Formats: sequence, C-alpha cells, structure tokens
Amino acid sequence: MSILNDILSFFIKRRVERIDEFKINPHDTQLLEFKSLIYKARKTDYGKRFGFGDIESVSDFQAQVPIVNYESLYPEIERVLKGEPNVLWPSPIRHFSKSSGTTNAKSKYIPVSEESLESCHYKGGKDMLTLYLAENPESGIFDGKGLSIGGSLQTNPFNDKTLVGDISALIMQNLPSWAEYLRTPPLEVALLENWDEKMVKMIEICSQEKLTSILGVPTWTVVLLEQILKETGKSNLLEIWPEFELFVHGAVNFQPYRELFQKTFFPSEQVNYLEIYNASEGYFGVQDDLSRVGEMLLMLDYGVYYEFIPMEELHKEHPKALTLDEVELHKNYALVISTNAGLWRYKIGDTVKFTSKYPYRIKISGRTKHFINAFGEELIIENAETAITLACEATGAVVKDFTAGPIYMNDSRKGGHEWIIECSTKPSTADDFMRMLDETLRKINSDYDAKRKGDLALQMPKVHFVQEGTFYHWMDKRGKLGGQNKVPRLSNNREFLDDLLQFMSQFSQ
Repeated sequence: MSILNDILSFFIKRRVERIDEFKINPHDTQLLEFKSLIYKARKTDYGKRFGFGDIESVSDFQAQVPIVNYESLYPEIERVLKGEPNVLWPSPIRHFSKSSGTTNAKSKYIPVSEESLESCHYKGGKDMLTLYLAENPESGIFDGKGLSIGGSLQTNPFNDKTLVGDISALIMQNLPSWAEYLRTPPLEVALLENWDEKMVKMIEICSQEKLTSILGVPTWTVVLLEQILKETGKSNLLEIWPEFELFVHGAVNFQPYRELFQKTFFPSEQVNYLEIYNASEGYFGVQDDLSRVGEMLLMLDYGVYYEFIPMEELHKEHPKALTLDEVELHKNYALVISTNAGLWRYKIGDTVKFTSKYPYRIKISGRTKHFINAFGEELIIENAETAITLACEATGAVVKDFTAGPIYMNDSRKGGHEWIIECSTKPSTADDFMRMLDETLRKINSDYDAKRKGDLALQMPKVHFVQEGTFYHWMDKRGKLGGQNKVPRLSNNREFLDDLLQFMSQFSQ
C-alpha cells in the first residue's frame, strides 16, 4: 500500500470507536441528537410555531409537531428557496438537493445545510470507508482513483445566490481537497448537465485511470460500464482496472444487477459490493458487514432523529410513530426523519425493515407510494425484486430494468399485473420466467396468493421483454437521465406503463 493509503486508513479507522459507541448505546445516542436538534431550532419560525422551546421529551415533540410530507411542508421550503432566513433551520441554506420526484411528477427541492453536508453526508462517506477498511484491513483502495457518477448543478430559480442539483453533485462540489484528489473524473466533467456529453468524456478519462472503486446508482453505472467495454474491446473491466476492488451502490436494489456485475463486469472474488443509504434528505445507512447482503447499519449520530410508522398506521389522519426502542424486527415501517437541515417529522417516502437490534440494521423494503394494490394484493418493491431475482436464477436471465402496474378489470377480462422487463441476457424461455415470477410472488405475498387462487381477481402476469436501451431512451425522453433519477418500479396506476408501451411502439420502429 502507498504512504497516502496508510495515512488515510489510520485516520479513518479512528472513527470505529465512535461507531461502536452508538452500536452499544443506540437509544442514548438518538436522544442526544433529538435534544440537540430541538435546542438549535427553537428560535426558528417553525420552532416557535410548534413550541420547540417548551418541548422537554420525545412525547412532547410527538404531541406538538405534526408528521408531514413534502407537499405539506412545501410552503416553508418555498420561503427558504426564496432566501428567507431562519424558517426551518437557523443557519443559512445555500444548497438544495433537487430530487427526481419519484413519488409524484414534480421535482422536489430539499434544503441542505452546512451542518447536513458536514455531519451527515460527508460523515457518512467517511464512515463507509471506515467500515469497509475495518473488514478489509489490507485494502489498497486509496492506491487508485474512485469513480463517482453524479448529477449536475443549476442556479436556484427562486434565488440566484444559491444552487440546486442532485445531492451527488452538491457533495462533489464541496468535497475536501484530499477527497477530490482521490476521485475521478474532474469536476468540470462530473457536473456536466448533458448526460450524453458527460458519458463520452467519462469513458475517455476513466478508461485511462488506475481505478480501484466506483460509487454510483447501478442503473446508470451499467450504462457507463457497458459502453467502456464496447469502446475498449475488452471482455471484462478487470482487464482495464486490474486492481479494482469495490463497487459502492445505492438508490435502487442491487440484487437484480448482481449477476451482471459479478459475471460480466468484474468476474473475480477480489471485487466487493457495499450498499449505502444516501438520499437527498440525508445519509442514513451503511453496510457494515459484507456478508449481510441488503442490510445496512442505521447511522445514529448524524444530526438525524428517526421515527417509524407501522404500515397499518400510515394512512390515518394522525398516525402513531414509534421511536427506535419500540420497533420490531422484520416489520415494514415508513421512515420519518427530523434533521439538521430543518426537516421536521418528515415522511421521506421509503419503507424499511429492521433485520437486527444492537446494532440496529435495516433494509429498504420499498416506497410508500410505489406499490400495486389495485385488487388488495399489496405488492411492494421488495416482493417484486425478490421475484425478479429468483426468476433470473431459474432461467439464466440477467435483468437490467423493469416496471410493472395493474391491468384493470373490465367486462371481458379479469385483472392482473403487466410487467415490462429489459434484459442484458434474456431468459431461456419467457414462459418459465413468467411462471417463476408468479410462483415466487405467491410464496412471499399471501395477499397476492389469495387473489391469484383460481384466477379469482388476478390472472397470470403479462410480461413484455423489450430490446436493450428501451428504458434508457424512455428516461431520456422524460428528461430523467443520470443523477438521482430512477426507473419507477411499481405503480398503482397505468401512467408509466401506458407511456412506456406507447414509447416502445415508436422506439422499435
């Protein structure tokens, strides 16, 4: 290992002791975060309105402060966007993360404070390296560059003194010099707004670098890596980057992509895969044990206070939220956060399950608005991704992207689900894939199984296998390339299905 590698490894590993501390004392850690947040925001407009100065306990907080979503908090966010100070958080807000708006058709602007950047997003990045090095003490990850695939930045349309952009772009622009030295491509390329231009330049630069790691959303990383293989004529990426050792992924479930990475891109056991939970609203989780696939350590000292709404409470007018000490294992919860950027009892839109306590580990199970429940089947993203993975294993398929939605009943047909799937390797037979998909859903979702019995309400799913590039070009048509943009996996209506089916008919011509 290089001297730089030794020095950075030493400083990063010092953080392990503090991580161990919150593993042992999770509830005390969260209570300290809660008290700090309430105290700092007590003189903000929001704090005054809801009596933060009188709050002495979590129960006071839950009684006085409402649970909100983006739409209900937007009037305050709009004031911040326009430059009004001390609305939600006391320090100036100079950056806003522009979310892809996967829960509705509009983009969302999430305030990002200096405290959030430093003690949440950057701290999460350092802890990701800390936990990886703790498991891999002989790592040479700092001997080469790390490729990070990000979005772009624009001037805030409400206030030209501040910036908006993907959280990845905000993080890259503000990185400390040592971190910027270790990443590629240069900022002038990484922050390009035109995705196609960015791809061309990234391929040119990165194929010549000594790369040891990549951090990115699997969806867009696949597009880049496939093009690098095509341009270089190599059979796999280890021929280009022989010392490559780590792919850090987030934003979407990696399981459907795992075989593509392990067999096509990096066919070697030297390459590790590590999941993170870094959203526009904050950095919440890091995989601390590479053997626990899909599970992440909930990071408890990042200026974020967590609450969890049981799914049976979610749609009530005043849902009951649980604190960390009240949660149960293997149960779905909607995630609620209060943060050092001024989000108060904010429903982020994700659902999680706890897989362990002491330490508290979670897995992302879906989105609160991404599901299919047109017939009482309550199909969530976790179900869909599990079924897709097992259908791939049974038929030799490698899936790159998919979306699904309902087929509505009418006088001539029963209901069902319609799937549009893009593969880099197609299944041995489409019928076997469809049958395994259906059988798996029936095994893991009792509501789905009940509706499928005797074709009572649901018929066998309808599956379209589309040519490679379909989803990429569809997302391009929608202005959703790159960055934090994600293909909508499930929808309870046919908005995405019908738009994509119409696009498919034009794309194939």
